[in-house]
Amino acid sequence: MSRIGKLPIAMPSGVEFKVNDENVVTLKGPLGELSQKVDTDLEVSVEDNIISLKRPSDQKRHKAMHGLYRSLLNNMVIGVSKGYEIKLELVGVGYRAELLPNNVLDLTLGYSHHIFVQLPPEIKVEAKSDKRKNPVITLQSSDKQLIGQVAAKIRSFRKPEPYKGKGIKFVGEVLRRKAGKAAGVK
Repeated sequence: MSRIGKLPIAMPSGVEFKVNDENVVTLKGPLGELSQKVDTDLEVSVEDNIISLKRPSDQKRHKAMHGLYRSLLNNMVIGVSKGYEIKLELVGVGYRAELLPNNVLDLTLGYSHHIFVQLPPEIKVEAKSDKRKNPVITLQSSDKQLIGQVAAKIRSFRKPEPYKGKGIKFVGEVLRRKAGKAAGVK
């Protein structure tokens, strides 16, 4: 039995749950609405504000789908009730981030040009720059997959390098640092 798939999902108050004939699950909560198509072999049911998934057999494919869709539905429940937040820190001299109208992020990352990133409307962005501190970009959304993908895309413009640690990193991320050249050692 799938250890993840058999765990029940508790729905907090204020979250509405619907399943249509094509096995599309729709969750609506205070922070938005999300939908996910579940494999037609799996059965999704709700009893007493608890979502559970059942699989028809112990085939390897059914076991894999059981855990996968349980995790996706759990992420949706957390997303529409609490939401997700990712913070990115820009480490480097002259690195800046500015939020422009229409959800466009303007990044200055040491290249000869600015990088403009058009962000989806489902993501709320805040770019904060304090004196003597590194700029921090805060992303908030109810969709865990979307916010993770956007954060990875922003980080890919200038990944942290191992010698000085310059680049875009997640707040709290620990980087493996390398020692530089040993000058004048004989």
